[in-house]
Amino acid sequence: MIKEEQIGGRIKKLRIERMLTQEALAQEAGLTKGYLSKIENSENSPPVSTLLTLAKALGVDINDIFSEEATTTSITHTHKTERQTVARSGSVFGYSYEPLAGKFPNRHMEPYIVVFPPHLEGKTSFQHKGEELLYVLEGTMKFLYEGKEFIVEEGDCVYFDASVPHYGICEGQKAVKCIMVIYPEK
Repeated sequence: MIKEEQIGGRIKKLRIERMLTQEALAQEAGLTKGYLSKIENSENSPPVSTLLTLAKALGVDINDIFSEEATTTSITHTHKTERQTVARSGSVFGYSYEPLAGKFPNRHMEPYIVVFPPHLEGKTSFQHKGEELLYVLEGTMKFLYEGKEFIVEEGDCVYFDASVPHYGICEGQKAVKCIMVIYPEK
């Protein structure tokens, strides 16, 4: 299991390896230097979309942020016991996610299993370049997109332009488990 505090250190290491200042990386990623500093020092837990933006700005695959190992392959098989959960409890986002693509290099899609717990206090809206798909495996989600509200139940799917502000929360007392696939604009 990858701990949240390891993500910031990994981003910092990749930035230093590329001889980038915090200011340069922040500018390239469209972030403030202060926000990047908080990420690197594990004072702030960024959402997946921000990690994708940072990976792109660093010129690496997002898997490089989650792993020390570099791979080259045309297929990966990740057994369910090998997936690494990134827990986001304690952050405003509150969800946990597991990368599903294993160590497939230079991929175009970023698939995850995401679990939204019930009774989340914060409702943070997300907005990033690209497209996104959410397929609900368990539970019921209230999904908000461009002022519209959708009730997305087990077996339902939403596919949308991720550049429009969006977020999902549990509807009811049961956690929502879904497959999320992000296709970031390259």
